[in-house]
Amino acid sequence: MLPPLQLGGNTSSLVTLAYFVLLIVFVVFGQQLQYLISIGGVSRSLVRLESAKDEAARKTRDVLAGGRPPESVEKRLAKLIEYVTIMPETLDPGGVVPKIELVVRSSDVRTRAEVKEMMGVDDPVRVSVGQNLVEVTSSLTMIYKVVRHYYLTSRRTRSYFTLVQLQASLPQISEMAEALSRAVDSIAKAQPIGDGLGPLAASRLFAGVPGERVARDTVLSRREFRGRTLYVVKAEGPMGYVGEPDVAIRKVVEGMGVSLSAIVMADAALKLEGEDTGELVEGMGAAIGGIGTEKFRIEEVAAKNSIPIYAILVKESQAEALTVMREEIAGAAQSVLDALAAIVDAKTKEGDSLLFAGVGNTLGIGQ
Repeated sequence: MLPPLQLGGNTSSLVTLAYFVLLIVFVVFGQQLQYLISIGGVSRSLVRLESAKDEAARKTRDVLAGGRPPESVEKRLAKLIEYVTIMPETLDPGGVVPKIELVVRSSDVRTRAEVKEMMGVDDPVRVSVGQNLVEVTSSLTMIYKVVRHYYLTSRRTRSYFTLVQLQASLPQISEMAEALSRAVDSIAKAQPIGDGLGPLAASRLFAGVPGERVARDTVLSRREFRGRTLYVVKAEGPMGYVGEPDVAIRKVVEGMGVSLSAIVMADAALKLEGEDTGELVEGMGAAIGGIGTEKFRIEEVAAKNSIPIYAILVKESQAEALTVMREEIAGAAQSVLDALAAIVDAKTKEGDSLLFAGVGNTLGIGQ
């Protein structure tokens, strides 16, 4: 039992009383206080996400309008941003890859047609820029809506644990949103981005060699390289597309009947914290991202014809992949070609045929 307070002064008793009062407040109201602090932090992050989403939509609207009143495309753009692609059912995995390919291709064709009609131009570079901007804005909008959903759900249910999980994920979410926001300016100016590392390396092999379109947004060239026949595949630039390298590889092997000794693929890879931008690593396997259908097709044709697949990867962050290509990444293109030469010398012999695919978004990078 606490001793009675005396007028004039028992300071230690006052401190003890204050301590017990604070302890009781913390025990009884601690979680509620933590909830209020957390809800404030999440709320501020949500405001920043909304601002980033609105700014991306504004810049995209301006690019699509092309000098016309922005209101002329505003409603159609809002509808296009909300456009969804529903993946096929995978309960029975047999034959699901062609279904996914059909859905994704149809969605891309429809989006490109909508953008082209809104812009009212036939310039393929400008249309590709518009399509890329729509995709970035759509991603930012989805991030904002998902965060808002969990924020409002935690407020409605007063679920502290839901809020804590959201708060724990917000640093990574905010970093992703910031990368997308920075990508808007790079794409709007049709500047090469970090993800274009693979096409940049491939473009140097196209120099002085005519190419032909072998698949949608995809070109192929053939040249002599260190006593071998080298087939080079990349997305057709300088439009901002990734092309269909899987279709091109299948056409070379199955359509043209070329017996390849090796397939070499170069692509950007997400670096881990502490790794250097532009660091090059080598490995085995199909170096390509996306939803997996292209990777499946490349592996399928390689396995069927016993063709080894060599991978050359250049490390970069997510923000670096989406924004203007840094000097370290551009410089790594020559390192990719040096690695290709080493693989050619070590794994093939003179007179062999092989294929090099530079994978990535070729915005601003020609042949």
